[in-house]
Amino acid sequence: MAICGRDVRIERRIAMIHTMFGVAFTLFASVATAVDLQGHRGARGLAPENTLPAFARALALGVDTLELDTGVTRDGVVVIHHDLALNPDIARDRDGKRLEKKGPPIHALTFAELQQYDVGRLKPGTNYAERNPDQQPVDGTRIPRLADLFAMVRDKGDQRVRFNIEIKTHPAFPDETLAPEPFAQALIAEIRRAGMGGRATIQSFDWRALQAAQRIAPEIPTVYLSAQQSWFDNVGAAGPEASRWTAGFHLGEHGSVPAMVKAAGGAAWSPYYGDLDAEKMKIAKRLGLKVVVWTVNDAEAGGRMLDLGVDGIITDRPDLMKKLVEERKRRQLP
Repeated sequence: MAICGRDVRIERRIAMIHTMFGVAFTLFASVATAVDLQGHRGARGLAPENTLPAFARALALGVDTLELDTGVTRDGVVVIHHDLALNPDIARDRDGKRLEKKGPPIHALTFAELQQYDVGRLKPGTNYAERNPDQQPVDGTRIPRLADLFAMVRDKGDQRVRFNIEIKTHPAFPDETLAPEPFAQALIAEIRRAGMGGRATIQSFDWRALQAAQRIAPEIPTVYLSAQQSWFDNVGAAGPEASRWTAGFHLGEHGSVPAMVKAAGGAAWSPYYGDLDAEKMKIAKRLGLKVVVWTVNDAEAGGRMLDLGVDGIITDRPDLMKKLVEERKRRQLP
């Protein structure tokens, strides 16, 4: 189809804006109707979480975004790991023995010391193993550096996949990690060193870390995680004061969690999928927020989230969610 002069001018203007502010255009799926499929901890339901084998599996499945967690070692290396300390459900020592209890904090170990632990096989009989029966072990797998993941993606020639990177800090355990601001500084330095700023978002339940990230790197979008469940509640709606997780933003002053996120300067709201309903979705969309739910692993829940119009789904099973999204797309075709 021929393009008229006006359309050419529009195309050039869009291209110029994209060059200047490309992050905003590539934050999530590039097509308005697309859903950003995010592999949770790589593909936790299929391979050892937050490891290079899990990320390779997610890439092979064609995810849009690799979702991952980070910590910082005693010698300042940004590594990919979910728990603040070594998890006995996952970790084995250099002799192949399971840890009998929670291990030392990641921040208490050097990167070399951390490499002594094998995280490639779940401990049988644990709740974790029962929840992930299809996870295939990869013995000998170590906790990777964030730089290792960036290098793997570059080596594969993948210029498309994005990174949703979580800062793991906890207000109740300040001595087990770097403080939010230096943690954000270390993570952002690693992202910039790899030239991945245009392909990254930074997320956290600890909104103090996100406030720090926005000050340090306003060009990298922030994603505000939330949960309002009996097993975890970082919003603290019932309290008379702001939750220690939410950097001084209080639900009572803003009326909704999306409004809190907007006031905090977030680009996206990432609630636990069980907390999302049509009214909250409407508020978020009215405020211009992207909505990415976590962690959706079955077709029924996935279908409900798609019906609500979410922008992204974080999942342990990107194979199942990808199939669901593709089936729904086919049904929508004339």
